[in-house]
This record gives sequence, structure tokens and C-alpha cells, in this order.
Amino acid sequence: MISVSLVALSGLSLGACVSSMAYTSKVEAAYPPDGQQVAVNGHGVHVMTRGPEAAPVVLMIHGASANAREFTWTLAPRLEMDLRVLMVDRPGHGYSERFGGADTLAAQAAQMAGALELLAPGRKATVVGHSFGGAVALRLALDRPDLVSSLVLLAPVTHDWGDAEGGTAWYNSFAANPVFGPFFSQLAPIAGPAQMKNGISGVFAPAPTPPDYFENSGIGLFLRPPNFRANAQDMTQLKQELAEQSRRYGELAVPITVFSGSKDTVVSPKLHTARLKKQVPIELVILPDEGHMPHHGEGSAVAGAIRRLAFSRQTR
Repeated sequence: MISVSLVALSGLSLGACVSSMAYTSKVEAAYPPDGQQVAVNGHGVHVMTRGPEAAPVVLMIHGASANAREFTWTLAPRLEMDLRVLMVDRPGHGYSERFGGADTLAAQAAQMAGALELLAPGRKATVVGHSFGGAVALRLALDRPDLVSSLVLLAPVTHDWGDAEGGTAWYNSFAANPVFGPFFSQLAPIAGPAQMKNGISGVFAPAPTPPDYFENSGIGLFLRPPNFRANAQDMTQLKQELAEQSRRYGELAVPITVFSGSKDTVVSPKLHTARLKKQVPIELVILPDEGHMPHHGEGSAVAGAIRRLAFSRQTR
């Protein structure tokens, strides 16, 4: 019985690996790298750039389960005519390399800082962060204030959520597990696509989901096993990371604009944005009919705030 079970398990594992390899090959052919690879702290960082090289700099940091393509068809087209836009894949996401310790906000912010120093040397940037990317943007401003002129945060996660319901999805604890996580992550390409497409509407609600969002943002890249596992490690570490980071928010000394959907059910405005506002001055834009993706439904307003901050700080 034991030998039969082992053979069956081995067959299942092999089948999952073959399936995930085929999926990875297909999705990477559909969504190849669209930027340049730069070496930061010995690890590759994938950066997509748009706009005039000499223009004021905007650095964009994507959220969980995503990659930098999130901004290529939403905000970048509204900004690239007169701003230098850098859209960066976080470590282990898109086409940026994962490395030991990359699940800390400090490590991710350091990769963002290195990309800025290489591609916009001697210049400060307006840093835009969505959701998890908001936490990284805040850490970048804390650790490298010499590189940040202002922040625009979109539905940001900023604080630990204590005993409140929600937080991370159940599958993250499985995928992040050091023992069986690598095998569990091989299953993501099998069950993941249909589940993700069905769940996207809840992220946007009550706003409508843009047509072809899954395709335009290259969300399929997330279901590659290494990317899926990297995201799970980020998410399972995040609560403790934010508990420590949030104690430092009083150090922030740059203009901060926050766009918050009042009906966001992914990142509670009460548990995050409202608490940030108590610690540091922010310009808060409350969007009554938006959920967790304000840069889509309110892209024009978000782009306007980015442009205003980028040019106002440039002249000081």
C-alpha cells in the first residue's frame, strides 16, 4: 500500500510539474519582458520605462498578485508625454529576480531604490504605490528620503490588521510553507486561471471590471509557480512587517496623496488609510464609488495628482 501510494504521489507531482512548465512557457510567450533588466544588489530588476528621459521622474510599484504591466495601459499613457515613468516589477514578480530575504519591505524598497539610482541618477521621484506597493513606497520614503520627492498611494496597505478578519488568502500559507510549498505552487497553473478570472470582479467592485483586464495586465504571469510562491511569502510576512514599519511613519516628511475607495473590501480604509492619517499629514481623496482599483475608474484624477506633485516638487 505504501509503495502504491508513493508511486501515485510521484505521478501526481510529475504531472503537475509538466503542466506548470507548459503553462509557464505559454504565458511567458504571450507576455514577454517589455523593459530592461538592471542589476541591483546583485539581482536582476525588470523595469519598463516610458516618456522623455529628462522629464520629472515617476516610479510606480505594483501590488500583490500583479506586475508592472498593471500601469502600462492605465496610468502610463496619461503621463508619458511629459513625465519619465519607471514601472518596476517587485522581486519575484513579473520578470524581477527573487532572492533570499526578498519578503521584507526593506529588501523590496532597496531594489526600487537601486533601480532609481541607475535609471534616474541624482534625481528624486514621485513614487506611486498600489496596495502592497503602497507599503513598499512608504518604506522607500522612510529608508531613502534622498530619492523620494512625494508619494501617491492607491488603496494602500499601511498597517497590520491585528485580529480583524481578512488579511491573506488561505492558499498563501500553503504556498509559502518551506516543506510542501514548492509542490503546492505547482498546482497554481492548473486551478488558478479560472479562479482568478472569477474573483477579479470582487477586487473592482462596486466599479465595473475593465474589459480584458486579465490580459492587458498580464495577470497570468502570477500563476507561474515561482511567482505564486514569492507572492505567498510576501503576503504571509506582511502583517509583521507592517507592525514594525508603521511605528516609523512619523518620520515621513514628503507630500502624500492617498486615493481610497470607500467600498474597498480588499484593504479596509478604516484599518489602513485612516490610521496613516493619524500619524502623518496626507491629502486624502475618498472615492465613494470605487473599490480596490482606483487607478482604473479614476485614472484621470490619479494621473492629475501625480503630475501636480511631480512638477511642483521639480521646481523646488
